[in-house]
Amino acid sequence: MVKIRLKRFGTKARPCYRVVVQDARKPRDGRCIEEIGTYQPIAAEGKQINIDMDRAKYWIGVGAQPTEIVAKLMNKQAK
Repeated sequence: MVKIRLKRFGTKARPCYRVVVQDARKPRDGRCIEEIGTYQPIAAEGKQINIDMDRAKYWIGVGAQPTEIVAKLMNKQAK
């Protein structure tokens, strides 16, 4: 199954995440199919979430399942 989920990078005290399309059987930080955005929880409120919604809708349309956190981030960006 293909999932849209977060891939962690950055340092221990300053996490950053990439929103990626990845096979569910792969490890969290393993190889991904496509990177569709970023999430920076430490950044200013308006600059935290940057997701390409067109690509996210495409992947959901072909059967990819977003995780709960990614779904919340997509809803937050859509507002």
